[in-house]
Amino acid sequence: MLKDRETWFSGYRLLWMMVLFDLPTTEKIDRKAYTKFRNFLLDQGFQMAQFSVYYRLLSGKEVAERLEKLISQNLPQYGKVQILTITDKQYENIKTYIGKRRDSQKKQDQLLLF
Repeated sequence: MLKDRETWFSGYRLLWMMVLFDLPTTEKIDRKAYTKFRNFLLDQGFQMAQFSVYYRLLSGKEVAERLEKLISQNLPQYGKVQILTITDKQYENIKTYIGKRRDSQKKQDQLLLF
């Protein structure tokens, strides 16, 4: 049984999805579309990493494919949206800098996210 659990929480099965977007905001209608898309991502469980960069932990490839399809159905009319999906093993190499110092915060334990 433990072997199944190890496979389920494998760093290669868990995925991080990042949505990066550059949307126009000069006109009122564009700002409304930007806000609608941003709120859609938040409603889907994404968190903001930076302005226009959102991320979410996923339990597998099937979930990632369904979410990618849902995002594509909710794209704003104008602008550029990119979706990047990487394994948890790849994500663990991320380095965060605030100004010139490295963020001392360790990567959050996956079990705390559920």
